[in-house]
Amino acid sequence: MAATPAWPPDSTPRLFVEAPLSAGLILPVDGGQAHYLAGVMRMKPGDPVLLFDDQSGEWLAEARDVRKRDLTLEVVRQMRPREPVPDLWLCAAPIKKGRIDWVAEKACELGVDRLVPVLTRRTIVDRLNLDRLRAHMVEAAEQCGRTALPALSEPVKLAALLADWPADRALFFADESGGVPAAAAMAARRGPAAILIGPEGGFTPEEREAIRACPAAVGITLGPRILRAETAAAAAVAVWMASAGDWAAT
Repeated sequence: MAATPAWPPDSTPRLFVEAPLSAGLILPVDGGQAHYLAGVMRMKPGDPVLLFDDQSGEWLAEARDVRKRDLTLEVVRQMRPREPVPDLWLCAAPIKKGRIDWVAEKACELGVDRLVPVLTRRTIVDRLNLDRLRAHMVEAAEQCGRTALPALSEPVKLAALLADWPADRALFFADESGGVPAAAAMAARRGPAAILIGPEGGFTPEEREAIRACPAAVGITLGPRILRAETAAAAAVAVWMASAGDWAAT
């Protein structure tokens, strides 16, 4: 006997929606999402769509009333609840457009709970488009299967970040002058954590001194090579996820 095909199929499109989802909800869709579903995916009535709302998990919906510029989705049932998210913040100095977009995208894919843009003395980006960064995180979540979006904080100056730092959250900072190997440092201290990555050119000596003065701070090294800021961010998050985050449990 032939096996019953999986439903919904792996090719089912997946979208984030702002509206709280529940079984039986009728959801009108227009704009870019309607163009994607009707124009690109060429959906027909009855075709499945996976939806998530950052609140209640992932839901199966079916297309109704498909037209060229809009369509309606009917939410059928919940597929899975909102995922538990590892309690990790990525505190990163903004870098050039394109690179900071990449950081936001990979932070979402890797499982970060919160992205905090940190302004340092050598930060060369003085304006940050938070809407664009969030859009990149939404697209990443749609692609990678996340049901929970990372929070995105307003940019904060390094001094203010350190002044208000919670005592129970470890602050692993990539220290160009040397530190504990990242894997060892992160495995030794479990619980709420954050990773602090400086700008291209690194922290100034005064900033490193201020960071080290924070009781929760732990200087880490990411190996013998000099990494770009965005590479350091992804590498440090990956190490934490493998040693103390949800990669360690899978």
